[in-house]
Amino acid sequence: MIQEQGFTELAPRPVGPYSQGCKSAGFVFVSGQGPLDPATGRICAPDIASQTRQVLTNIRHILTSMRATMKDVVKTTVIITDAKDFAAMNEVYKEFFAEPYPARTTFIGQLVIPGMLVEIDATAQTDKWHWE
Repeated sequence: MIQEQGFTELAPRPVGPYSQGCKSAGFVFVSGQGPLDPATGRICAPDIASQTRQVLTNIRHILTSMRATMKDVVKTTVIITDAKDFAAMNEVYKEFFAEPYPARTTFIGQLVIPGMLVEIDATAQTDKWHWE
């Protein structure tokens, strides 16, 4: 059951029937974010480092709008379109997360928007464990 839907103008508007993020059972779930500049709605740059930085900035803004931080993130899923971009993506990723790092799954795959090199989603824990 969704307890709260998140939205901020500081991240791209959803391009389909989904929320930027939602909160349920003490967790915040941030939908997969691409490297879209929220001011223009366009991909921010053609390189993986810039795109990863934009994606993680978008995630940080969504988390903030839902009273969470990057330190609350417990799991991410990363999709990149080319394995050769893994090291550069990883370097930027380390700018946003500190030890203990969240659990992570990384895939190589095709993304929906042409020119998009990376997409990341995140799950953050904001409340103590509780059972419904």
